[in-house]
Amino acid sequence: MSGTEAGGRGHGRVALGRVPYASVADLLRRELVRGEDPATAALMETLRRARRRGWVSRAEFLTMCRWKSPRALRHCRLNSAAAVRRVSRAVLATRSERARLGLLTGLHGVSVPTASAILTLLDPRRYGVLDIRAWQLLFGLGRVSRKLAGRGFAPGDWLDYLGELRRHARRFGVTARAVEYTLFLCHRRLQKGRLYV
Repeated sequence: MSGTEAGGRGHGRVALGRVPYASVADLLRRELVRGEDPATAALMETLRRARRRGWVSRAEFLTMCRWKSPRALRHCRLNSAAAVRRVSRAVLATRSERARLGLLTGLHGVSVPTASAILTLLDPRRYGVLDIRAWQLLFGLGRVSRKLAGRGFAPGDWLDYLGELRRHARRFGVTARAVEYTLFLCHRRLQKGRLYV
């Protein structure tokens, strides 16, 4: 299946089938999820302590990595407690989104999506997870125009994605995580075939 057949900018089709919404705003008006998965909400609450103290412990870091992708955990375990503390302190101190991402992806086992998950768990108001499902749905709605498969993300992809989440979060008065989680759940409901195309 070619990229045009699988989905294209403004065509409302992605690997999951026809997207029954005219826009992201239309989707959010009808399906906005304001709640959070209870286990994820509990983890976010626990991590508020890390934000207040200004750094993340190695155990907290590994818990966040496991939450995003258990497959990468063996690589994440290569990071020392000192490295996690040093990097997380710098991440929480800087205002630069690009620097935050660069610092996190400098750790073993931390991809762009994993870095986005760490930031989301630490600050769900401002961040959402860069996820294949949410990205494919945005592609189908013409809001992103590259990487239909939703893999191989670069920093620029994440910054564009983050801008999209935040724009809609402001419009609807919700968190960036609420926008991302709504997209994730909507894709899961609409998906027709394999997730990885």
